[in-house]
Amino acid sequence: MPPRHSPDDTPARDRLLARLRSLEGHLRGVLQMVEEDEYCINVLRQTKAIHAALSKVEGMLLDRHLRHCVTTAVRADKPRERDRVIAELLDVFEAQGGRRW
Repeated sequence: MPPRHSPDDTPARDRLLARLRSLEGHLRGVLQMVEEDEYCINVLRQTKAIHAALSKVEGMLLDRHLRHCVTTAVRADKPRERDRVIAELLDVFEAQGGRRW
C-alpha cells in the first residue's frame, strides 16, 4: 500500500501550522506558570484555553480530511478504500470517546 499523505493544500496547512505554533507558545507559557507556582485557577484557565484551541485544530484537520481524503475515497470505485477511510475515522473517534457506535 502506498504511503498516505495529506492533500496538497498549502493555505490550509499554513493555517494549521500557525495555530499549532500558537498552541506551542501557549503551552510553554503554562509550563512557566507552573514553574513559577502561579495561582492554580489562573493555570486552569490557560489549560482550558489550550483545550479550546486544540479542539479548533482538530476541527480544521477533520474538515480537511473529510473534504479531501474521504471525498476522494468515497468517489473512487474502490469499496475497500471507502471502508478503510470510514474505519479510520471511527477508530479515531472511538479512541477519544471510548464508545462503540
